[in-house]
Amino acid sequence: MDVVDISRWQFGITTVYHFILVPLTIGLAPMIAIMQTVWLKTGNEAWLRATKFFGKLFLINFALGVATGIVQEFQFGMNWSQYSRFVADVFGAPLALEGLVAFFLESTFLGLWFFGWGRLSKGVHLACIWLVAIGVTASGYFIIAANSFMQHPVGVEWNEQLQRPQMNDFWAVMTNNTTLLAFPHVIVGAWLTAATVVAIICLYWMARNTVRAKKLTAGTAPVTTAPSQLGATGEELLEENRTMWRPVALFALWLTIASGIGLFLTGDAQAQLMFKQQPMKMAAAESLCQTEEGAGFSVLSIGTQNNCDHINHVIVIPNMLSFLADHTFDSTVQGVEDLQKQYTEAFQKARDEGKLPRSVTENSNFPEGQNFAPNLFITYWSFRAMITWALGSVVVAFGGLWLLRRKRFEVPQKFGRLALWMLPTPFLANASGWIFTEMGRQPWVVVPNWANPEDADPFKVMMTVQDGVSFNSPGMVLSSLIIFTLLYGALGVVWFYLQRRYVLEGPTAPVDPDAPTEDEESEDKLSFVY
Repeated sequence: MDVVDISRWQFGITTVYHFILVPLTIGLAPMIAIMQTVWLKTGNEAWLRATKFFGKLFLINFALGVATGIVQEFQFGMNWSQYSRFVADVFGAPLALEGLVAFFLESTFLGLWFFGWGRLSKGVHLACIWLVAIGVTASGYFIIAANSFMQHPVGVEWNEQLQRPQMNDFWAVMTNNTTLLAFPHVIVGAWLTAATVVAIICLYWMARNTVRAKKLTAGTAPVTTAPSQLGATGEELLEENRTMWRPVALFALWLTIASGIGLFLTGDAQAQLMFKQQPMKMAAAESLCQTEEGAGFSVLSIGTQNNCDHINHVIVIPNMLSFLADHTFDSTVQGVEDLQKQYTEAFQKARDEGKLPRSVTENSNFPEGQNFAPNLFITYWSFRAMITWALGSVVVAFGGLWLLRRKRFEVPQKFGRLALWMLPTPFLANASGWIFTEMGRQPWVVVPNWANPEDADPFKVMMTVQDGVSFNSPGMVLSSLIIFTLLYGALGVVWFYLQRRYVLEGPTAPVDPDAPTEDEESEDKLSFVY
């Protein structure tokens, strides 16, 4: 492998790993805020226990997310310095806002929320976790805005002297139509992930309590490792199911349903936009080699997937791809080979007329030797993996709602185990979606703006992956790739161990109604509360 391939592997591995943590952070923060709000409004202690329980899991996830996220920004200078120079005048603005506004907001108020139990008034303390939820969501927006410029550059003008784009409309960059559709899709995906995780944990505990209650009745229950269950009777365990786990589970399950609907609607709108902005990506997602009128949607294809001469579509839904493109069944969808020919001719003409940047014209293989299609195999199957893995949340949502219907609060052990097996699926769906988004953009690191050339000259504001990489030796990048992979693997073990430990430990024991409250116990309130 050359330095380009190794650099891509390193960025891909670290990015996919980091994005395991991101959707859970973005989705869990508002869920915890809602739980705490319900407790404050109703006084129901079960919601307080749930707030603290899931808050502990959120803190672990947030800490690991920060540690892995920092590396992402370093890589722009380490392995992608040419790209960083090219987009510096644009990319820096949303990334700076993400650090100065969003990360400052979420980290500061998360600290106040964590250490503020009993030291802040209940209203101020609740406001802290809501500000954390706003901060993590805003962080997602700024990152999506930066990424959307790479997918669809707008708000810039070409600087002939510097041979790079310069921002001339900050508002256009931040309100890029790609951003406005990608952001809600990412956010509802995060809500789906967090809601599924919360629902699975609740269903697991309900199944665990159901089984233990039966064993206690039969006198065969072993000693529990959960501090909150020491000395608990079977009736008390089932009462915990009814008063705590069932309400929280229903909240998470209905949020899973709502997020799934939102994911479908936002994904449909985003796909229609991509057919206009990146038709090659969408053609590759279907392994559609030839332009077709009334194109069908490929459910399954076999053959040498990355070669148009050896692809056999086994199962096809007639006219469905055309419908996904613009909601008409007979529209024309461009194929990979026709787009390849179209792009090659366009860039040859632009080069002959002297419209290409100097850095591009120095590359004698562009455009004659340039393949403008992404890897068809990865693009095709990552798109289907994204949809397939999301079905795991559907199984949990409908199965859980069926079991908890009519005020039922006992869950069979088999379904509790099935739910645990479904736990990785929303994370895999998110990762597959990002693999599709980024791999489908290849060979571009900044895609030419074909849809709206007045917003950014497609023959100037564009960059291929091989032109964006740093001038490093393959051995240097390979060494860092190995180090990061091992380090992230170790962090993954720590993350899994801590999450598993505290999930098995369970929530805190119910509070003795005669004991003093946290506010009464604490004398070291934060000074600004007064």
